[in-house]
Amino acid sequence: MITLRLPGAELNGDLAIPDDPAGMVVFAHGSGSSRHSPRNRAVAEGLNAAGIGTLLLDLLTEQEDEVDRITAELRFDIELLTMRLIGTVDALAEGLESAPHTAGLRIGLFGASTGAAAALAAAAARPDVGAVVSRGGRPDLAGPSLPRVRAPVLLIVGGADPEVLRLNEQARQQLDVAELHIVSGATHLFEEPGALEEVTMQAADWFNRHLDRGA
Repeated sequence: MITLRLPGAELNGDLAIPDDPAGMVVFAHGSGSSRHSPRNRAVAEGLNAAGIGTLLLDLLTEQEDEVDRITAELRFDIELLTMRLIGTVDALAEGLESAPHTAGLRIGLFGASTGAAAALAAAAARPDVGAVVSRGGRPDLAGPSLPRVRAPVLLIVGGADPEVLRLNEQARQQLDVAELHIVSGATHLFEEPGALEEVTMQAADWFNRHLDRGA
């Protein structure tokens, strides 16, 4: 575990960097999830196996998380989550105190649920972000940031998640470079056999294509 010290917050994260990584991907969780999310950890392990570094990060402090478990308000505070994510992108670009070799690596963002909105808003604010992947995300909550995103975006949605699929189709029309990948038969949490593996494969391919040196 690492501790990322940002203005006004200390965030906990789990960092994994394979040898000669193609880039670094920061995971933005949402809707009451955390860096311990078994789904995002499974995807992160798949990215590591594909040669991509990962940072699974809690965007809320431990105290904020306790409040959010009661009120469920902070998970929808897209502005707060976005600022935390921007701070993380900047810290990685400069090189973490505990991992200075992150400096110079191209950075991607992987967002789930409300974390996807924060990932897109952060990408709009930091044009150096090389790629974004959303899993069952709420890109619509990024609002006016969507047309300003220049990073290529992959929107992954379950075919049996109709409302989120509709919102993602609408968001895709506002993005500069975006693809929508539908996992057939999958519901919102991608719990069906093979669904999460498909998410991982699609995400690894997307990041390797758009983050690798010279991309």
